[in-house]
Amino acid sequence: MPAACDSSLDDIEDMVSANDPKPNDRLSARQNIVPRARKRNQNKEQEEQPPSDSTIPGTQKIWIRTWGCSHNNSDGEYMAGQLAAYGYSITESPEQADLWLLNSCTVKSPAEDHFRNSIKKAQDDDKKIVLAGCVPQAQPRQEYMKGLSIIGVQQIDRVVEVVEETIKGHSVRLLGQKKDNGKRLGGARLDLPKIRKNPLIEIISINTGCLNACTYCKTKHARGELASYSIEELVDRAVQSFQEGVCEIWLTSEDTGAYGKDIGTDLPTLLWKLVEVIPEGAMLRLGMTNPPYILEHLEEMAKILNHPRVYAFLHIPVQSASDSVLMDMKREYCKADFKRVVDFLKERVPGITIATDIICGFPGETDEDFKETLKLVKEYRFPSLFINQFYPRPGTPAAKMVQVPALVKKQRTKEMSQLFHSYNPYDHKIGQTQQVLVTEESFDSQYFVAHNRFYEQVLVPKESAFMGKMVEVNIYEAGKHFMKGSPLLHSKLYTPSINTPLAKGKVSGLTEDFKEQLRNGSNSLPETSAGAENSLPKTSGQTGDKLKFLYFIIALFVAFFAFFMGKNILGYKSNILNM
Repeated sequence: MPAACDSSLDDIEDMVSANDPKPNDRLSARQNIVPRARKRNQNKEQEEQPPSDSTIPGTQKIWIRTWGCSHNNSDGEYMAGQLAAYGYSITESPEQADLWLLNSCTVKSPAEDHFRNSIKKAQDDDKKIVLAGCVPQAQPRQEYMKGLSIIGVQQIDRVVEVVEETIKGHSVRLLGQKKDNGKRLGGARLDLPKIRKNPLIEIISINTGCLNACTYCKTKHARGELASYSIEELVDRAVQSFQEGVCEIWLTSEDTGAYGKDIGTDLPTLLWKLVEVIPEGAMLRLGMTNPPYILEHLEEMAKILNHPRVYAFLHIPVQSASDSVLMDMKREYCKADFKRVVDFLKERVPGITIATDIICGFPGETDEDFKETLKLVKEYRFPSLFINQFYPRPGTPAAKMVQVPALVKKQRTKEMSQLFHSYNPYDHKIGQTQQVLVTEESFDSQYFVAHNRFYEQVLVPKESAFMGKMVEVNIYEAGKHFMKGSPLLHSKLYTPSINTPLAKGKVSGLTEDFKEQLRNGSNSLPETSAGAENSLPKTSGQTGDKLKFLYFIIALFVAFFAFFMGKNILGYKSNILNM
């Protein structure tokens, strides 16, 4: 499998243009950064602020755009939190922003196209740009990224440094791997500041990378091999989240089922530890798991999914119901394995929601192969089905295979979509009474969005008192992707949060130790991991002092030379006048 990043690429590439400031004009680039909250004097509210185009780091507005999975969204939240804690203003307006931080997804070609178009738009609008996510990590030498700053998926704890340098006009790239005694570690620390997009929902990455080598997948080029966080770290993060008013936790990764295989533990062990710290009424949602790993823990997983504080929901991608296609994909399971997992869980966890993925038009897929997949969907009538037309991703084995004609792929995708929309999974639930947890607002802003025990979407009236609460409702209408519920009269609202949630946009994760470092004005954090050998271009310390001394000598020489030459010229002119 290709490495997570190009081995010929240094951790940092400092590309200095002719227009860049000279070394003696540059501020020191810190190797370790503590985001520092900028103290404001309450008696000087009218104090003049630096202009928005100031090159003083920490005074600019930053717009963050994230594509892709919940893991990517978690990374975006961590980067936003660190930048805000340092003093940058995180804005939802791309027009008003001084710098765009574009956090990319490499799963599908359309997502990368949007990413590339956003880069072009930022350049046209003369915005500073920092690239993040899986696309630049996997392919940092793409022509359209030339000269732009990049921060790798394992380096998001140093986003402040990269943004600082970019604001000052430099282009830097931070793409190294974190290791401890030669062993690859997970991503950034989990206790960093973050800004949750939804203050009620905490997204926790339990591991990075995966164990598979699927022939169509580009994500592993970026995220690499499996690297799990310790159970202690994950439980501590969950506890902190609940202390900040969170009432729902999402566990995410490239494959949650593979958790712990690299550190001598497993997913059920982690989940039993987590449910011990989940407050009554708060909920835990599991992320995607591939069939091979959940097969090992079916009994325990069924028990956990029946727990009252765990949603009876699981995302298990099948991709195809043809064993020959699955073999070409290198999925490491067959259709019978997938059916065994689904049948077992449906029997042991009554009402469970199984979500799955389908790829239409994988190279070599025949009409018979596709009919097998249609048959599987007809049999299980999955309430949540992610249908993907196959796109060959550059650098993957599948891109070199004989491709299915584009029109055939398009037709199969359409046929699968028509099948999915031919049934309504929730009609039989009309008239039921359900308890739901309200966490969001609908896209059209007409309703609040809640989820029932099976993580099915229930729309409820926009009553401010409902947000973040458990509400008992009567289901009176059902659509393809949702139900509508009417709150029962005299039903009591239940508050699962043990504390008031943070205000939207407020930085979370500012622990007492972290705040103490801010109060002391410390400029360094403890090393995020052993073996993380990354550094930004330095002009400080002894190197900076030597440069300053050199410039001082040069300046003295130039001044002396100018004085001497000026005196000689004046003498020469005087001689001419006296002739």
